[in-house]
Amino acid sequence: MDFVILSLVMLALGVYGLLTNRQLLKVFISVELIATAATINFVMLASSLGVGLGQAFLILAFSTDTAVSAVILALLVIVSKKYGTSDISKIIKSEEEKSETEAES
Repeated sequence: MDFVILSLVMLALGVYGLLTNRQLLKVFISVELIATAATINFVMLASSLGVGLGQAFLILAFSTDTAVSAVILALLVIVSKKYGTSDISKIIKSEEEKSETEAES
């Protein structure tokens, strides 16, 4: 039962971070908190069934989470290099300005 409470707290912190942060790295950390909370729930559910299914879920969850993390970090680097900032509001503003200048042309 303690792990369920831990995963709910991690989920709440992740959702709070998604709603309040404007920096891409902080948003990434919030998404990772949500993914870790889901992993804890899957592993606890599978381990309660026994027969080593929890270990298989853990390996699957770690491998997919690692792949997703690598893709998100690569996108974060690309966006930071392209726009020169990691602030989401500045990126959106520059994209809106770019689309307005293209519409005027």
